[in-house]
Formats: sequence, structure tokens, C-alpha cells
Amino acid sequence: MLRSLLLLLLLGWLPIAVYAQVQSEAAGGAGPATPGSPTVTFTLDFPDSQPAHYAIRVPSAGNAHYESSGRPDASSGVTDSFDFDFPVSAQSRARIFALAANAGYFEKDVDAHRKNIAFTGKKVLRYTDGSRTGEAVYNYSSNASVQELTTLFQNLSATLEFGHRLDYDRRYQKLALNDELKLMQEMKDSRSLTEVNAIQPILEKIVADQSVMNVARARAQRLLKDAEGR
Repeated sequence: MLRSLLLLLLLGWLPIAVYAQVQSEAAGGAGPATPGSPTVTFTLDFPDSQPAHYAIRVPSAGNAHYESSGRPDASSGVTDSFDFDFPVSAQSRARIFALAANAGYFEKDVDAHRKNIAFTGKKVLRYTDGSRTGEAVYNYSSNASVQELTTLFQNLSATLEFGHRLDYDRRYQKLALNDELKLMQEMKDSRSLTEVNAIQPILEKIVADQSVMNVARARAQRLLKDAEGR
């Protein structure tokens, strides 16, 4: 992995500061992000979807951060909101920063501005470091690097939302776990999820919970093994 990062550096696709910090993170654990370190953030606001808003912040070193808020409940008006820190694999982190570099750090307009494209949410990609700030707002982009980043972040959000629902189900409605885990496995098999290791703690709790159906525990165990072999 570090050889791959060095190749990206030599080709000019990865800034020296990013390479150094990703190298450091790969060698030691994922602690808190260093203030002012290179960071890529993806935000999506889509009132007709669930969640209606989420943001993912990935620094060059340390844990990433996710925040999410859904549509208000029709009867209670309560909004299901949550946020947490989570680890990102060195491979995904390096890919995110390489794609950001390929996209010019979002300093130029990336929206395709096509009138016949359906609205799929307001998306924002942002890059910051000690000397540079770039931000691009778009609905759909024809830029290949932006497209790949969008898919990667949307798949990551899907994984984290599964973790949130699984945590709720394990606490309050264990009978719903099997269907949720089955859907999660299907989406993972179709490459619609990424970084399943980010929700490893909740999967481990399901596996260890004797009050959960064996079939659900087996599905959770399979997902854990898949995450370890990513």
C-alpha cells in the first residue's frame, strides 16, 4: 500500500503532505485528526430521501466523522439524527485523496449543467489543507473522479446507516435484524456498500448476543469475515 501511495506521489497525483500523513496513519493507529490536516468532505442534501442530509469528513490521518439526519417523523415530528467517528482503511483513504487531486481539489465547477438530468440531491465536495481550499456544488458531474468519489461516499453512507439501524434493532426489535442483515449482505455482494469494517463493533455485538436468532448472528459473522478479507 505504501508503495502504491509513493507511486501516486511521484506521478503528481498525491500531495507530499497527504502522502506523509496517510503513511503515518497506516503505520500507527487511527487517532483524532490533526487540526489543519488535508481533509475531504462530502455532503448530500436530498429532502425526498432517507437520510435527508448527511456529511462525511475524511482527514488524511485519524478517524473520519459522519453526521446524518432523516426526515421528521410524520406523526411525532421527531428527526432521527446521529453522528459518530469511525476508522477508514488506508486503501480507501488513499483513493479518496488521489481522486480529489485528479479533480483539481474541487476548485473549478464540476456540475454537468444538463437540463435533462433528474435531481438526485445537492452534493458538495470540499477539500482543505493548510494552504488550499476548494469546494464544488453539483447535482450530477461528468468528471470521472467526481463520479467515483460520489459513489464511494454514497456507498459508505449506506454502510454507516445500516450500522445505525442494526444498533437500534439489536436494542429494541431483534426480530428485524435478520432481514436487515440479509439486505446488507445482498448490497455488499452487489458492491453497493464499502468499508463494512467501520461498523465492526455493532456486528460483533450481534454475534455475541445470545438473545439474537442464530441465523441473524451467522449473517453478522459472515459480514465480519468479509470485512476482514476486504
